[in-house]
Amino acid sequence: MIENFMKIAIDEAALNIDRGGGPFGAAVVKDGKIISCRGNRVTQDNDPTAHAEVLAIREAAQILGRWDLSDCEIYSSCEPCPMCLGAIYWAHIPVIYFAANREDAKNAGFDDSEIYDEIAADPGNRKIKMVSLLREKAVAGFEKWIKFPAKERY
Repeated sequence: MIENFMKIAIDEAALNIDRGGGPFGAAVVKDGKIISCRGNRVTQDNDPTAHAEVLAIREAAQILGRWDLSDCEIYSSCEPCPMCLGAIYWAHIPVIYFAANREDAKNAGFDDSEIYDEIAADPGNRKIKMVSLLREKAVAGFEKWIKFPAKERY
């Protein structure tokens, strides 16, 4: 069963190339049924966040009417990049199945190693300049959140 879901994600990646997208596909599955299956749309949508995993998560959350996908699995044609991995964690998806790995992606021109290195670096030592401003004002928002009785934790 799980291999069938992976084949669907891989097939979506191949079809996505024909549609003008990148060679990535992802499917979100709940209780043995595909909730969403999407391909990468970065170039079609001019959206650098339109990766297959992110789009599949967004669609699944809309279909299910909730952001918490802790009862789902995700199948990806390739090991998720750092952004997609973050989205999977935020969605609380407990299982990731992937086919190709980051080295395979790198060999095809999709190298995420710099991003992994940058995440591990101290903010002051990153290649992108990071400047902290108005921290006290922002912390006040967190203090308000802490006291807000109707908050939904995520």
